[in-house]
Amino acid sequence: MPLACLGLSHHTAPVDVRERHVFPAARMAEALVALRDYEAVREAVMLSTCGRIEIYAELEDYEAGSEQLKTFLRNFRHGDVEVDISSYLYTLFGAEAIDHLLRVATGLDSMLIGEAEILGQVKDAYVQAQRAGSLGKILHALFREALAAGKAARTQTRIAGQSTSIASAAIELAKRHLTTLSGKSILIVGAGKMGSLAAKRLRDEGCRRLLIANRSQSKARRIVDDLKAAEAVELPGLVDALSEADVVVTSTGATHFVVRPENVRQAMASRPERPLFVVDIAVPRDVDPDVAGIANVTLVDIDALKGVINTTLEQRREEIPLVEEIIAEHTKRYADWYQSRITVPVVASLVEKAEAIRQSEIDRLFARCPELSERERMLITGASLTIISKLLHGVVTKLRLQATSNRSEALSLAHTLEELFDLERTSAR
Repeated sequence: MPLACLGLSHHTAPVDVRERHVFPAARMAEALVALRDYEAVREAVMLSTCGRIEIYAELEDYEAGSEQLKTFLRNFRHGDVEVDISSYLYTLFGAEAIDHLLRVATGLDSMLIGEAEILGQVKDAYVQAQRAGSLGKILHALFREALAAGKAARTQTRIAGQSTSIASAAIELAKRHLTTLSGKSILIVGAGKMGSLAAKRLRDEGCRRLLIANRSQSKARRIVDDLKAAEAVELPGLVDALSEADVVVTSTGATHFVVRPENVRQAMASRPERPLFVVDIAVPRDVDPDVAGIANVTLVDIDALKGVINTTLEQRREEIPLVEEIIAEHTKRYADWYQSRITVPVVASLVEKAEAIRQSEIDRLFARCPELSERERMLITGASLTIISKLLHGVVTKLRLQATSNRSEALSLAHTLEELFDLERTSAR
């Protein structure tokens, strides 16, 4: 099975490595088109999130294909620092790649087990590949199966139970650091999904003042209007907002640092004795790491949330065996479909030949019996279709079942059918 997954994730690479390989939405189409130009890559889908960058591909050849995928990742990274990513990468082939994608889609492979966002991100990756023309039958079927498994896990188990998210974990970490957020002034930088989730949670925590800063003021105002308990501030006024804040939570889609040391130093100059706690949950990071060196400022990134997350997910962990049953079911369903593909050409040829004979004989009969009424013609046509369907059903079913259990025997049976029925020889990819 020439399926492969090449990637790095929060399991294998720290945030400073992951951020150099994040593919912004604006570059995804460009990247997928570039992937199609690699000779050994037949199909490709890219999944880029705060926790992982993965390429799923159907390859002409495992060895050449995996090397070309690595070359692609090296060519398309961003960031000025040269990093050898080889030690951070993992490569999965065949059944392992299928199982991995289903674990990702169901949330079992996330930093936050059962996180709600990942299924939407898998779907977005699938849609992007469709639009870029890098998706073929193999990955189309695989991602449809993964999405079905992810939906089943969320509806049939409690893997996504409770309201824990990356944003809420960031707030929990801030609460632990400050003891309470009640009466505190909080600044959220970024008005996307994570920023919106953080704002809603902070409102419930009883903070004294909640500021939302975003490049697009309309997005910030939408959150403010929704909460009726926040203020929108412009990014040019970031220093003033920082000087007011006790806690800063950042989550933008920027590819550069939004909060820089000079911003924080200027803000802290007006409140040197009052500490500032900054949680950066963006990948690439929003906050320059040098901010951590400023007096009375504490900076943590998304990787620091693992400890918080691990203590809040006991209920979800109890659901893991149920989710793994769902994964096994969908993995088998996909594997059976994949194996049965070898039967497609001979089945298509057999059906095509049977239909051609049926249509020819029906046309001959109707030409010899012009007196037949329209209803009689319909009845005869229907009977002929039923005969063909029933005659071929057993053969086709047995051939497909054989393909899922013994590929070599299925191929032998397919060749026998081609010879017996004088079918044109074709082969599946």
